[in-house]
Order: sequence, then C-alpha cells, then structure tokens
Amino acid sequence: MLLDRLRSSIDRIALLDPEGSLSYLSLIERSQGLCEELCAPNLDRRGERVAILCRPGREFTIAILAVWWAGAIAVPLHPEHPGPELDHVVADSRCSTIICSPQYAQSAAGLAATHDLRAVECDGRRRSTTSRPSPAAEDDALIVYTSGTTGRPKGVVHTHASLAAQMSGMVEAWDWTADDRIICVLPLHHVHGLVNVTLTPLWVGALCESPGGFDAGHVWNRMASGDLTLFMAVPTVYARLISAWESADASTRARWSEGARRLRLMVSGSAALPVSVLDRWQELTGHVLLERYGMTELGMALGNTLERRVPGHVGWPFPGVEAMLDEESQLRIRGPQVFDRYWNRPAETAASFIDGWFCTGDIAEFDEQGYRLLGRASVDILKTGGEKVSALEIEEVFRTHPAVADCAVVGVADAEWGQRVAIAIIPTPDSDADEFTLEHVRSWGRRLLSAPKVPSLVLVVDGLPRNAMGKVVKTEVAAMFQPAAGTGG
Repeated sequence: MLLDRLRSSIDRIALLDPEGSLSYLSLIERSQGLCEELCAPNLDRRGERVAILCRPGREFTIAILAVWWAGAIAVPLHPEHPGPELDHVVADSRCSTIICSPQYAQSAAGLAATHDLRAVECDGRRRSTTSRPSPAAEDDALIVYTSGTTGRPKGVVHTHASLAAQMSGMVEAWDWTADDRIICVLPLHHVHGLVNVTLTPLWVGALCESPGGFDAGHVWNRMASGDLTLFMAVPTVYARLISAWESADASTRARWSEGARRLRLMVSGSAALPVSVLDRWQELTGHVLLERYGMTELGMALGNTLERRVPGHVGWPFPGVEAMLDEESQLRIRGPQVFDRYWNRPAETAASFIDGWFCTGDIAEFDEQGYRLLGRASVDILKTGGEKVSALEIEEVFRTHPAVADCAVVGVADAEWGQRVAIAIIPTPDSDADEFTLEHVRSWGRRLLSAPKVPSLVLVVDGLPRNAMGKVVKTEVAAMFQPAAGTGG
C-alpha cells in the first residue's frame, strides 16, 4: 500500500510548494505527527470520515496521509466551493472531524459548528517518529464525490487496494519513475488531481510541485525550466495555455515552446479534448497529447499508449482493466481499481453493476484504433426523429468552424421530434453575428453532418457552465433552451 512505499524514498524530495521543498522523511514524520493529534484522545479512528479543507501541497498531502495512518477515511473538499456544496458533502459522508489549513480555519469552524465536527488545524510543523501500522488493503480509504453533472453528487468509496491498483496501473502504462517531476494545477477533490498527479508520484518516489493553483505564465515558465518531465491537465487548461502563448511576445513564445518540448509526456483527460486544441498544442510544443478515459468510480480505465495516440479515441484498457460493450453499446469495466460502493446508497450501487461489471453510463464504439466515446447515455446520446446521434460528434464538427471558440450540444424535448438538437455557441472575438443565425448554422452543418445531426436550435452565449474539472454541465446548458423548446427555430 502507499503508506508502506513511502519509506523506500526517505532521502528524496517529495513535494515543492510555495513554502519550499519537503522530503519523504519529513512527510512521513509530519503526517504521523498530525495523526497523533487526530487520534487523541481516542486511539482508534478506524472507519471515521475526516474532511480535508487544505490548500494543495504539503498541508493537503500531510492531512490525507495522517487520515490514513489513523485508519480513517479521507473526504477531500474544494476550498473554493460555496457553502451549500460543502455542507452536502460533509453531511452526506457524516464526517466526525475536519482538518484545515490555517487560511481556511474560519470556513472550517463554520462547518464544524453546523455539523458538530471536531476541527483540527494542519500547519505541517508537528512531527512524530512513532511508527504506526498501515491500514489493510480492504479498508476504506477515500470518499470522493462525483462531479454532479447529471444529478446530486454521490460519494464514491475507494479502498486502499483500489487506489493502489489505480496508481500501479498508471506507473506501468506511463513509465513513471522516481526521476519524474510533475506540477499539479488541478483541484484535489477529484481523482485526476488527487490520484493521477498528487499520489502517483508518491508511489514511485517522484516529486510533485504544487503552486497552489493555476497560472498560465507560471506553468509555461516551469515547463521552460527543464525541471518537469510530466504534465497532466484538463482540456480547458490546455486551451488557456494556448491563449497565454498567443498573447506572449516572440522571445517568450520561443522559450516556452522549446522548454515544453523537453517534457517526456503530456496527458489530457476529464473532458473531451477538441481536435483543434490537440492540433494547436502539437504545433506549439511538439507533443501529441495522450488522451485517456477515467471516472471517479474507476480512476483510469482506458488510454492511448506512449507509442500510439489516435485523436478522438481513448485507446485501450489500462493494465489490470477489462472492458466490454453491452448490447446497447454502453461501456462496462471491471478490475481491481473499481470502487467499492456508493456511500450509503446500496440500491444505486447494486444498479451500477451487472455480473461484476461496472456500467459506466458512457456509450462507446471499438475499432482497430481502440475505444471511441460517443457520450453519456443520459445527456450526450440524443434521440431525434427516431435517430440516435452523438452530441460529442456534433460538437467536434462545429469546433472546426472558424468563428466558433467553443460549443455544447444538448437535446431539448420536443413533441414532434422527441428531442431537438440544440447548440450553444461561444463565438470568437472577431466573429460576425450573421454567422450564427439559424439559417447559417444549419447550412454550414449540412455540409459536414447528416440531417438528423444538424442543430435546429442555436444560442449564442458568452460562456458555458462548467464544474471544477472543466466539464460542461449539460443539464444547465439544456435549461438555457427551455423557453425555445417546441418552437419552429
């Protein structure tokens, strides 16, 4: 398990954050010091849920390891989430304790008072050399909440064994070594930032930089430094990095691009990667972004390989993972990295598994180039006039329109068609409003798409509603069209 592996890297640097570097030995001692505080006066915290409201870097990492030394279950929170969302997670998981960074002490105190929690501050200074046993592989380790793109967020329970399977699978698939160095610009209440970028380096004795947030200039400069070997982010981050590059002067652009070329691997996930972003990133850095597929419930399940990357595809099963398509083309996954259960939702847990396979709810197809996602069965597979169409396919086509900066496609209920294909478009700054009349959009779309896929409702917007991982919240996009539902268009 992860806690056991930390001891094999005690002489190496584990973290770099705004306060400086922290060795693996210090990380062990400080996390065990916080564990002693968590366990007083009750020496056994096994199975208790402990919320973590800490900034990325040493404070968060010390906190989650301390929770695991104590035998408890970590429940990561996003410090910037509004109160009602934090209330839902804390109440639903029935936490007994909340660990906070000093800067979030006031927020933690409010949650503690509302939910009758014990608040413990993590300043990362207390040390202990008292050896504590590692939890068992089958013990619950983590409750991380789903994105809530299709309903109220659910708590996904991972054991120490399922987390170990996720980390070891990524190490094998992506050739992680102790010499790797990565920067984390993603939030830590989802598996992408938490498991892929923060915990997996600890598995192999590598180093993770945690600047505390995303700043495009800082990330480019860190790439240019030659220190980094890996970078992982969501498509929105890559789009913002491209924008920053295009706004920089010529000498800065050259320095950034040259430095980025020296990284050995760049990965994109958590949302569909527009081919336009992939192509532009390759132009700027020489890197073909490695696309992969994962879920809160699975960690990483499918991925392109280091040797073969196919735009629009998410590749093949990760080590130890099995994948199949059922009769409805829904993707099913099984393997040791799959979650244990939804927290306090036995009926939903049972409904999510068939004969030991987890039903992802994603529709996909498989060919010689690997798996290709068509979208969520509930929101991305539209039924219009008796035809099934993929919202993701339509979005990808319209992103090639020179005046479209981004877009989202949803289905809007209609008495005649069942659903009408509706597209919300963010125009480029220099676009003309005439380019987004319904007549123009449909005319342009007919040249590239079959008739059922051509949008019949169009809305020009300044931005699209997204969650913390950059995924478009389709239910909110659909709500934008409700007044138009049933109209001629």
